[in-house]
Amino acid sequence: MIQQETILKVADNSGAKTVKCIKVLGGFKKRYAGLGDIIVISVQQLRNKSKSTSKVLKGGVFRALVVRTKKRYKKRDGSVFLLEENAVALINKQGNPIGTRILGPVPKSFKEKKIYKIC
Repeated sequence: MIQQETILKVADNSGAKTVKCIKVLGGFKKRYAGLGDIIVISVQQLRNKSKSTSKVLKGGVFRALVVRTKKRYKKRDGSVFLLEENAVALINKQGNPIGTRILGPVPKSFKEKKIYKIC
């Protein structure tokens, strides 16, 4: 579960390393975001190698899709899985990813939904 002021890792190659959650989108007074939710983030740190070729700047405000959470996720068939870190993938206002690759595991439910172009 992601809430305001949460520090997250970035799971794509957009150039950002860590980000901070500013706002959880999706409803009036929504406090927590889970897998597949969209949040507003601010870039806190950039990757060392890509400072000159980065697609984002430090302090920039973007939208992001939550790709991994430490909170357990229960599927409809009763199975449960959890991941080791909180991570997001940066997207623009149209919902397209800013980076070209997603690093690390992505839940299979994203591929089944076909809503996001993250997979």
